[in-house]
Amino acid sequence: MDIPFQVPEPFLFSPLKHYFPYIRAYSEKKAAVERYPGSPEFIRELRQIGSCVMDVYRGELTADRIFSEISNFLISRGISRKEAYAAWTGKSFSSYRKINLADSSEWILKYNDDDTRYVHLFPSRSGPFTFRVKASTLRSALLYQILIGKDYITGEDLNRARFPAGLPPVKSIEDAGAITEMIEMLRD
Repeated sequence: MDIPFQVPEPFLFSPLKHYFPYIRAYSEKKAAVERYPGSPEFIRELRQIGSCVMDVYRGELTADRIFSEISNFLISRGISRKEAYAAWTGKSFSSYRKINLADSSEWILKYNDDDTRYVHLFPSRSGPFTFRVKASTLRSALLYQILIGKDYITGEDLNRARFPAGLPPVKSIEDAGAITEMIEMLRD
């Protein structure tokens, strides 16, 4: 099942990693169709979250507004074409630029070596509407909320949810505070 989300060119953006309104909508829609232990397609989709930490935007701007503001920023400075953009951001792994949008959120723009999706963007970790989360924490919270969904979270249920994705068991629910906090954020 696809959750509609259009990323216009030239942007490279992963909403399941960086855009909380999408993450919440994904959780709600998947919970309506997935059952334990989860479909192979669902487990594959969660792999795109990766294995590191990520920064997630939780502000009020719609995705369309974010893309529009960044596009207008690039056009107004004459750096919307690939070559000019690459010169502005730099091409090395550590090269990037940070810009602010209308809500004062901060976004990182990096060069991606692709002809059509060369503007890799994600929220800045220092932004006012951004929170940082480990990939395994987000994946665990999604698995729990979608496959188990009980109000009262137990270590046993949490480990049951983590199992289909190959995540190791948590020792106790007390050790899983970040996961339970993320589950509560998905529920709000």
